[in-house]
Amino acid sequence: MESEIKRSAVSNVGAWAMNVISSVGIIMANKQLMSANGYGFSFATTLTGFHFAVTALVGLVSNATGLSVSKHVPLWELLWFSVVANMSITGMNFSLMLNSVGFYQISKLSMIPVVCVMEWILHNKQYSKEVKLSVLVVVIGVGVCTVTDVKVNAKGFICACVAVLSTSLQQITIGSLQKKYSIGSFELLSKTAPIQAVSLLIFGPFIDYYLNNKFITNYKMSTAAMVSFVFFIFSLSL
Repeated sequence: MESEIKRSAVSNVGAWAMNVISSVGIIMANKQLMSANGYGFSFATTLTGFHFAVTALVGLVSNATGLSVSKHVPLWELLWFSVVANMSITGMNFSLMLNSVGFYQISKLSMIPVVCVMEWILHNKQYSKEVKLSVLVVVIGVGVCTVTDVKVNAKGFICACVAVLSTSLQQITIGSLQKKYSIGSFELLSKTAPIQAVSLLIFGPFIDYYLNNKFITNYKMSTAAMVSFVFFIFSLSL
């Protein structure tokens, strides 16, 4: 029994370590790919579309091989979730592209109080004094970092706000859909990924042009940029 507990503890530590390493690696690869000091691939919306195209393919293969089971979810709910999810991941990518990695990470922390407020408004969820105090500490920390970070610009700040609000709403929506239709996160992603891929690949280049004043066809892909691009797409999709 004691040996099983130790093995379980080691497995948990390994899983957490891999999660941290992979998350940091994805963020750094994304930043290197999209930043002006890196490879300058500033087409975050189109990049997100490619990501969901690969994700949709993975979901299709999983369903075809019986590794996952497709469950019915009304189309209008899938469309609503896809819109929110598109705003979330696109906003996050633009936030990372336009802001420093530090501010990007700090803005993600602000989702904690935003989710709490949204759940209170939408579901009348109540929180204990300890939770409220913890959330207050997070709010103060985010506020201090936002004010003192000299690299924050107006466009980056707006993208960060859109990302935080949409991601918070996305997390609440995921929980509601999973509970309502008894569907897992991967099965839900398999249903929404095709919708997100099609919409982002159609409208993404025009959104990127509006923000960057250049089309993706004007970008000259180097070998190193291609490697980073492929790594980013597949690491997020698997």
